[in-house]
Amino acid sequence: MKNEEKFLRVKYIRALEKFANSAVNALKREDFNIMLFRERMQKNAKIFEKLQAVFLDSTYTKALENFVNECLDERLDQKTLILRANALYKLKNKQSYKKNMRQINFKDEY
Repeated sequence: MKNEEKFLRVKYIRALEKFANSAVNALKREDFNIMLFRERMQKNAKIFEKLQAVFLDSTYTKALENFVNECLDERLDQKTLILRANALYKLKNKQSYKKNMRQINFKDEY
């Protein structure tokens, strides 16, 4: 049962990332059209009809899910969505870098 839950979780997160990448690419186009963007996002949202929503516990995956929901929201404009996408990428990159504690201690000693 546990492997099946992991499989569903990975599949759901990959679908969220695929949707988010598609949205970001559409938002950054020079010939951006809000109506075409809305149509494309509704078409891409059909991916989630096949998948079961899974509980997400990390900050990045929660932010990713929120961004996807915001892309489907009709009230937000291009500029706001780009700001949210940049914050999402910043959060993703923040998790991959860690400070080296030895370097910090070494600098404090001198």
